[in-house]
Amino acid sequence: MQKKINDFVLEIATVNGSGSQSANNILLKSLFRMGIPVGGKNLFPSNIAGLPTWFTIRANKDGYTARREDVDIVVAMNPQTLLEDVTKVKPGGVFIYNSDLKIKVEGLRTDIKNIGIDFKELVDQATDQVKIKKLLINMVYVGVLAQILKIDLEILHQTIKDTFKGKDKVLDVNFKALEVGRAYAVANLGDKNTEDFPFVVEKMSANQNKVLIEGNLATAMGMVFGGCTFVSWYPITPSSSVAENFISLAEKYRKDANGKNTFAVVQAEDELSAISMVIGAGWAGARAMTATSGPGLSLMAEAAGLFYYAEVPGVIWDIQRVGPSTGLPTRTMQADITAAHSLSHGDTKHILLFPGTAEECFEFAGTAFDLAERLQTLVIVMSDLDLGMNYWITNEFQYPEKGFDRGKVLNADELNQMSVYRRYGDPDGDAISYRTLPGTASDKAAFLTRGSGHNENAQYTESSPQYLKVLERIARKYDTAREWVPKPIVDFNAKHKVGIIAFGSSDAPMTEARDLLISQNIGTNYLRLRAVPFTKEVEDFISKHERIYVVEQNRDGQVLDLLRAEFFEHSLKLRSVRHYDGLPIHAISIVKQITEQEKNGPTWAKKKSRAAQEISL
Repeated sequence: MQKKINDFVLEIATVNGSGSQSANNILLKSLFRMGIPVGGKNLFPSNIAGLPTWFTIRANKDGYTARREDVDIVVAMNPQTLLEDVTKVKPGGVFIYNSDLKIKVEGLRTDIKNIGIDFKELVDQATDQVKIKKLLINMVYVGVLAQILKIDLEILHQTIKDTFKGKDKVLDVNFKALEVGRAYAVANLGDKNTEDFPFVVEKMSANQNKVLIEGNLATAMGMVFGGCTFVSWYPITPSSSVAENFISLAEKYRKDANGKNTFAVVQAEDELSAISMVIGAGWAGARAMTATSGPGLSLMAEAAGLFYYAEVPGVIWDIQRVGPSTGLPTRTMQADITAAHSLSHGDTKHILLFPGTAEECFEFAGTAFDLAERLQTLVIVMSDLDLGMNYWITNEFQYPEKGFDRGKVLNADELNQMSVYRRYGDPDGDAISYRTLPGTASDKAAFLTRGSGHNENAQYTESSPQYLKVLERIARKYDTAREWVPKPIVDFNAKHKVGIIAFGSSDAPMTEARDLLISQNIGTNYLRLRAVPFTKEVEDFISKHERIYVVEQNRDGQVLDLLRAEFFEHSLKLRSVRHYDGLPIHAISIVKQITEQEKNGPTWAKKKSRAAQEISL
């Protein structure tokens, strides 16, 4: 039987709290170090321990590492899900299960290879310490997989050493468990017995100058390089690791000559307090940020309006998860966009950034601070659980060469040379006022910051004309921002009449999806959106195509609605491709929806929804 080399999806089913994460990451990192393109996704419950969890590794020599719906190899260690897990294996695949679970599997599937292993008996050979057996059993299945997949042992050993660095006793017992698993596979699943084992790995060189990293860690690194000096936060999945990683990195790298911290982190009592602290820090001149998710973003709405109207710089990093309400706290979504764009009551339009890779999580941290200070406003970065908490291969990060853009900040000398300083004036015609920082040594520096009606001089007023003058200037800043936000990434070929727009983690399966569409004679151009407000490139892209498919992970087509609102004359050519079950979007989902609409027309036309009827008018 011809083996598939560096091309499979491996899913490991365990119980949350069983210690499997370290073992699964060792597998993932070992494959990465072998030069094989890989992606790793952890599907975990919102409970602390006891419920099912799955870790999926996709290895693909062609670089398709986004989620794939079907699975080639399953390692089933959880009795609660074993009978469900066996159904996930695609025909011709492999099902490795813990035979100690005493659940009959043989005969359920005759189109796959079933391998039962008594892992309890094997872990007994690795240690007699009862307390650590449930942890070590994970390293036993790593040993089995290492042998049958032919994972490079030298690389695997080094990965284990790096994982348990400085913990010699832990290292020794994990090596023992690994060898027990390998020895079992050699004795019972050797080449003579597994000639039909269909998957194997071989070294490649695809990962040169690449890193394997979670998006939230990349974000924290970007915050350090981007000059963040203040973070306030309230813990919420899946954003907590942004603040936790920043604390760890800043305590190591953000010290002055005397070894004292040059940053401040406050764990607030709630999200409203957290965002209010960011307002105070931003007003005082700090590069300030908070990290949250959808429920926390909702609680920040009132303060977001104060940011907008008082024109104070600050950043929210939103790691989106599934709602409404508590929803599915440990599942991914792109459904906070409408809320974030107009967060607060009254008329607001916030700047949104959409990082699509871990590299952009790093880069956009600095970009967000620059935009917030340049435009004197709130900037909201729209990440999500998939991008933030899972492992991604990305380019090595580049050291920022540009200095920080602090925007229009006046010092004492500049103030003293001015005849009149109007905090909320528009002297340059770009809708951006000059600001001063507390402590500036000039009598002209002081002004009152307020969320109530104010005029150009920052004085309280209920005058309608003066209110309109300030509010309309603030609105013009949104248009000024179009020139400064990150421009989209465009792949264009004039012969194609179909375009696709996606953003954020929805970009991950797009290369594979477009290749599959080509195989069905549907050639496409592609624009990866990176910011709102939309830049000129977005309108140009839409105008050049007969049909545009907007791919997003939410139920209601939130970015599609923003595009239709701004480019109403193109509404009829804009079509929706949506994925919103809480699992990361995959190529087949995209391809099925596009091919269906290419054949039968847009889905909204068939449903005759009120929104569709309005668009058709």
